[in-house]
Amino acid sequence: MRRTGRKLGILFLTVVVAACGLPLFGCSSSGGGQQGQPQAAEPKLAIIHTNDTHGYDMPAEPTDSAPGVIGMAAVAQIKKDYEEQGYEVLLLDDGDAIQDNVLVNLSQGEAAIDFMNAAGYDAMSIGNHEFDWGADNLEALIAKANFPVLAANITVDATGEPFAQANTVFELGDGTKVGVFGLATPETQTKSSPKNVAGLTFAAGEDMYRCAQEQVDELKAQGCTVIVCLGHLGSLGGAAPNRSIDVLENTEGIDVFIDGHDHEVVNEEVNGSLLVSTGCHIENIGVLLYEDGAFTEQMVEYGTYDGKDEATDKLISQTNDEVKSQLSETIGTTDVALDGERDPGVRTQETSLGDFAADAMLWQARQASGQTIDGAIVNGGNIRASIGVGEISMETLMTVFPYNNSLNAVTLTGAELLEVLEAATFCLPEASGGFPQVAGITYLVDTTVPYENGEQYPGSTYYAPANPGSRVTITDVGGKGFSLDADYTIAASSFITAGGDTYYAVAEAYQATGYTTGYSDTEALINYLQTELGGVIDATYGQAGERILIAVE
Repeated sequence: MRRTGRKLGILFLTVVVAACGLPLFGCSSSGGGQQGQPQAAEPKLAIIHTNDTHGYDMPAEPTDSAPGVIGMAAVAQIKKDYEEQGYEVLLLDDGDAIQDNVLVNLSQGEAAIDFMNAAGYDAMSIGNHEFDWGADNLEALIAKANFPVLAANITVDATGEPFAQANTVFELGDGTKVGVFGLATPETQTKSSPKNVAGLTFAAGEDMYRCAQEQVDELKAQGCTVIVCLGHLGSLGGAAPNRSIDVLENTEGIDVFIDGHDHEVVNEEVNGSLLVSTGCHIENIGVLLYEDGAFTEQMVEYGTYDGKDEATDKLISQTNDEVKSQLSETIGTTDVALDGERDPGVRTQETSLGDFAADAMLWQARQASGQTIDGAIVNGGNIRASIGVGEISMETLMTVFPYNNSLNAVTLTGAELLEVLEAATFCLPEASGGFPQVAGITYLVDTTVPYENGEQYPGSTYYAPANPGSRVTITDVGGKGFSLDADYTIAASSFITAGGDTYYAVAEAYQATGYTTGYSDTEALINYLQTELGGVIDATYGQAGERILIAVE
């Protein structure tokens, strides 16, 4: 099912060459049109694009740990600005829009779709986090969206049918056809909880390249002379062979590949195609201009544009007020800043916030079970932001730890635990959401030794280590030292015990030895802070301990 023949109105108005340095338009204020010099009368195309917005739709000033957020109302106004200048405009998003920030989490992503509808999006692709509330929820959001949600490489196992619409075609006023198709990262199988994507197959590697080429060929057969891929894949090495650059190097005919997933700012040519990505959290807004048969990118950065669409801004502000009202309760304070940054941070090394979170999981599991719990593992991707000095509200906690997974326990042999830690640190020193923050465990990773792939884990893009122990050395678990033959009971979230990220070996063991504690990871954090720490995080967590040592060249 494809939407074809949609015409975009052509407005032959005026254009500004702005003195303030903005891309092609002036320093607009709220809802304002522009004044300036006459432009050429020929129709021109502007593609406005975002990726990995993660619910950061409300504008925000930069902090020591986070860049500024331009906001969704600015995205909506930039679209209007270009339309007023005579451009035909497509507004596209590359996925990971519905989850992370509490602004959209409380509605399980529905608010994000409301904001995108208000802004006038024309299409989006499916990111891995679109599945975080489950496939049924995503299907409901797709139905709610006033635009197609695309993914050509996801198939429903039971029927063999596509999970989502593969592509869409837009016809411009001069008859030019623009074909847009979507690709979802095969890492979704483990980047979202595996239970959320059960029964779905994500074409990967050669199968994904073949799928992409088929989409290009189909769109060209429909008369499309401009081909855009919305591919939520990422371009960093750890995702090979499922990166955007892998697709581009193995296909022909894609004019622009709008990427996401790894939160990088990208603007480069790969195999004759333009590869672009804006980072994340609307810290930048991408503007692709198509003139004389070629694309150029002009990024709108935070602080360079102050326009906003009033209607979109009003909707987001009202929702934000409602969320803040619900989550205003203070649950504790911290005397020290807790580091939850990505890289360097919770995805590459031990951090103070990683220590706090793992300690909370270990403490809560011990309190709940009354049994011996030797250690705890928290995947770095479960920690979404830092916590600054001062009061900690429920809003802060749910921003930093948004998933509310159940807290489980599982018994692993020493050999299994070694495999788990070796697999979870496979791409160090490169960042990975699977990086294990720990409590009750000390280990060393020697990054000078290359990770050697063993067998590929079933239903995963990751590989078991061929030689567990070649890179990782465990020195202690639960104060018992370490033995390959000993049994260790480990606390972890349901994401890990379901085999998320690289944790397939945990999922296998959980089937035989696992149990739930009856608490969520969010409850563990609150209870540990309020009961064990007396409501105050003190200098004990002022810096990371010495649980994880990383040897580098």
